[in-house]
Amino acid sequence: MVSLYNTGLELANLLLGSDLLNQSWEAISKLQKQNLTLLEDPSLPFSVKYQVYENPSKGSIIAFVSSPNCAVNHLQQEFRELVSSDQIMSFDFLCTRSNTSSISIHKAAFALFASLENELSLLKQQFTSSQPLIVTGYSLGGSVASLFTLWLLESLPGYGKQQILCITFGSPLLGNNGFQKAMSEHPTWSSCFLHVVSDKDPVPGFLISDHNASAATLTTPTWYMPFGTYLFGSESGFSCFEEPQSILELLMIMSSRCVESENLHNCSQVIDYGHILEQLKNKAICRGISELPDSISNPLQAGTYLLLEATGVGMLQENVNLSYLAMNIAKREEVQAKHKQKVFDPSKISVTKKSMSYLEWYMKNSLEEAGYYDKYKTRRSRSRDEIESTENLIKHHRTLKLFWKRTVTEVENFPWKEGRTRKMRLLYAATNYRRMVEPLDIAEYYGRGKKDYVLHGRSEHYKLLEKWLTGEKTQTYQRSQASSLTVDSCFWAYVEEAVISCQVLKDGQSSSPQDQESARENLIKFEQYVMDMINNFLVSPEIFLSQSSFMLWWNEYSKVVGNSYTSPLTNFMNDGFRRYA
Repeated sequence: MVSLYNTGLELANLLLGSDLLNQSWEAISKLQKQNLTLLEDPSLPFSVKYQVYENPSKGSIIAFVSSPNCAVNHLQQEFRELVSSDQIMSFDFLCTRSNTSSISIHKAAFALFASLENELSLLKQQFTSSQPLIVTGYSLGGSVASLFTLWLLESLPGYGKQQILCITFGSPLLGNNGFQKAMSEHPTWSSCFLHVVSDKDPVPGFLISDHNASAATLTTPTWYMPFGTYLFGSESGFSCFEEPQSILELLMIMSSRCVESENLHNCSQVIDYGHILEQLKNKAICRGISELPDSISNPLQAGTYLLLEATGVGMLQENVNLSYLAMNIAKREEVQAKHKQKVFDPSKISVTKKSMSYLEWYMKNSLEEAGYYDKYKTRRSRSRDEIESTENLIKHHRTLKLFWKRTVTEVENFPWKEGRTRKMRLLYAATNYRRMVEPLDIAEYYGRGKKDYVLHGRSEHYKLLEKWLTGEKTQTYQRSQASSLTVDSCFWAYVEEAVISCQVLKDGQSSSPQDQESARENLIKFEQYVMDMINNFLVSPEIFLSQSSFMLWWNEYSKVVGNSYTSPLTNFMNDGFRRYA
């Protein structure tokens, strides 16, 4: 169960054992050498350079580097400012309905990105989802690499995002708590970012101080928070972390020796991550679970303790209580793991196929009785098989509702563009679900003696699913035969309301004149509604089964209005409904 230990160390081991990190740093080193004069001349304005390195067999690498004076000056107090989302329209897609926090990005990093925006816009158009792509950068160049990767992710289809990896080296924190929260709502995006940090590099933790770190624990929107996966390395070893607050604490510890103003000049020195990677690659990663402190009480805490040992945190700062830190981080990792279990992936629609198949079977077998809606509404368990059938139906009904409620919530919280893409992919299945399952909800609602389902009983997710359909310019065509499923999923609610209105007219003097007049108006509207549905073949023939609620309503209604009453619906019911059925 020491999943954190296995995940953090094994991921670090896998990354260092692959060529991805080395290839990325080699591209950065090559770009630094090509622009040595431009990048190191202190008289020149702050700048960032990029270069594309193509490898037909392995994909492409885009490297970003910034001038060293950029790192020194942009990270001093006056350059710690954040710029809010209303000023960074290029990244307004990060704003979602569920994230009410203000989204802000490091002002200096955004300024460097904006200086290249026109060029990067052309570059973005060159990359499709067919080839793997690594976007990498060092120091503030890593921040620009992250912003470009986000820009690219937003424009790609879902499957294309799996081809992109952003690897930064010694990059400072990029955004505030709102930015981190927006990233956490996109697990696919967040998993594309890997930030490599050495204990010898002050820049990654330079936007943190004791003051704003404590504020960050309270999720203050004006301070920086990390996102993505962090690979921490020291002379003692290395490991990966993902939980933001844990990363923040580790960054504070690892940069604690360099935060004083007299050490600012260290920021201008280029840290040789190539040499660091080579050293770490040669180290043994797992050192066993030999001597753990007595305060470590469970496997998760043990794994965290060993991760911290592997990164050498205890050696970096003497007053660090490794056991206490391990217990706090383990607690947060456990909370994050539970949250991840709740993150719902709408692409897993295949899990509903079994339940939908059962409903289709139930619908087919109900045609011999009163029909799908009425069989469920008046369900009676007369035999063991019927009891089992009813129990299974209820189980599958609930399974489908849970799936689609969570799916709709998830999709509605996506940024507009990605949300629209998801809706289009899910539209057919969502519409089928709504037309099959909502009638069961209506049957339960009126079975409990309630009224006005559409106004007071309809689930919000059905309304949104219907909005998905009406909001898209889907192809329409003239039907020439009846639909197997009634197109309006609220049809049976209107039937039930017509039954209630018919009863008001039957009651005569026991109802007020106003109630009777309202009932007549409702029934005339219902007649028109039904005829529109019939003329366009939008109702299933099952509504004309002799024991269906619609036919029971019609039999009562025809008695109430009498033989002398004529309308398009009465003419149809007297002459044509059997042909339709």
